[in-house]
Amino acid sequence: MITDDRVILGLLAAVLAFVFFTRDREGWQKFYTFVPIILVCYLVPSLMVTFGLINVDDSNLWPIAKDYFLPAALFLMTLSIDMRGILGLGPKALIMFFTATIGIVIGGPIALWIVAQFDPAIVGSGADAAWRGLATLAGSWIGGGANQTAMLEVYGYNIENYSALIAVDIIVANIWMAFLLYGAGDSKRVDGWLKADSSSIDALRDKMASYTASVERVASANDYVLLFGATFAVVGLCHLGGSALGSFFAGLWGEDATLASSFFWVVVISTTLGLAASFTKARNLEGVGASKFGTVFIFLLVAVIGTKMNILKIADAPSFMVIGLIWMLIHTILLLTVARIIRAPFFFVAVGSKANVGGAASAPVVAAAFHPALAPVGVLLAVLGYAVGTYGAILCAAMMAQVS
Repeated sequence: MITDDRVILGLLAAVLAFVFFTRDREGWQKFYTFVPIILVCYLVPSLMVTFGLINVDDSNLWPIAKDYFLPAALFLMTLSIDMRGILGLGPKALIMFFTATIGIVIGGPIALWIVAQFDPAIVGSGADAAWRGLATLAGSWIGGGANQTAMLEVYGYNIENYSALIAVDIIVANIWMAFLLYGAGDSKRVDGWLKADSSSIDALRDKMASYTASVERVASANDYVLLFGATFAVVGLCHLGGSALGSFFAGLWGEDATLASSFFWVVVISTTLGLAASFTKARNLEGVGASKFGTVFIFLLVAVIGTKMNILKIADAPSFMVIGLIWMLIHTILLLTVARIIRAPFFFVAVGSKANVGGAASAPVVAAAFHPALAPVGVLLAVLGYAVGTYGAILCAAMMAQVS
């Protein structure tokens, strides 16, 4: 079992290299038609963990990916974005986002009630009450890690049992992400089933592709140093500002407040700086491959996220895992039902869901699976998820307490 982060990163890079080497090779094209490339880059690392090739229990790869790759990708991919085009996507994005939120809020109490009919002992009492622990899951699936921690402190769940909820959070959310990535690779067929009009998304994608082609040029070493120098200067500035703003709001409202999360501010600042730069001549850096390098960081992020899922851990907390799976199924059914009624493209289903369930770490990944130019849509909705996460989780917790 490999535990050295340097070796693990080398293996993940080799997986990405193999996938992109074979994507256009004869004999592999049919395989990637049925199994999207981004899904392979996600599942292979998870299988490495599941079957014991690598062990990431003490790994620092996720903090590195989250703190370095993610803000760099957000900046590079928003650098050339057409903000007017994003706003022109219409209200369906918000409708699907809030549908996803509602699915999480009502899914928790329904799932707890269903499982309690077969396993009454799961309800618990006092600090071990299931609803207290599941409230942390609601916080994570509507807002993110900061909201999850806030719910743990607010409801005082027994910390000794908390690891089971962490396993449910990671496994269920990542299984759902695998389905979304698969759907992203065959979105036209899904849109056909939803009877959706994806013309606005296609128009934005094509407009971004046209802009990239219009400014593309042969890059020099000077261009790359400028691009990467500016990018990682922005990453450093994001963490400087994020730490300062997180500490400021922690002093005002306590460390469990959403705005006290430095990661929240890193996401906001990197996206804001990218959008601000898109209104300046810095947008021309797209011509030397800004979004392409952003895509590289996104795929590295996908591979590292894949290492967080070990399917075998489902057996560690079977009743909680069943609750989590039913909960996510309710969320999914509601999303697809509303999407079919309003004829929303699958893009809005996927990004609206991951803006809740995955937050800023994975919403842009799913959005970029459709097209790199669409990653900022995922970021903007994820920031909204941070804002409503605490309120949604409190409402869900109150409903689960009544069910108990």
